[in-house]
Amino acid sequence: MSRRMPLLSRFFLVAILIATGTVAAPVKTVGFDDMSCRAWVKSKDDAEQRRIYLAWIRGVLSGHNYANQSQQVSAVSSGTVENFVDRYCVEKPLGDFSDAALRMSDKFSGRNEAIIK
Repeated sequence: MSRRMPLLSRFFLVAILIATGTVAAPVKTVGFDDMSCRAWVKSKDDAEQRRIYLAWIRGVLSGHNYANQSQQVSAVSSGTVENFVDRYCVEKPLGDFSDAALRMSDKFSGRNEAIIK
């Protein structure tokens, strides 16, 4: 008998892990065509684009509060959001500012870890 797990058994194992929340499903981000830190940094010279990005991030934080009412992000100013994303993008220049928004929800909700489905 082969020591390898049959393909069908592997499939069911993965399905069970996902269904029980052991493996987090990837987050589907609905946002802009370019969510890169490069786009964020470039928006510093375009006040209207920066306002749009900030409004989107604040919407992500509000969505977090709606979905996680027992661990809400406290009220934060746009300046605080901007500073957080600026620091994130300095640390991770090849990252996305959408990830900065998610990390901010982790930090400012007091949870300090990513949400796992």
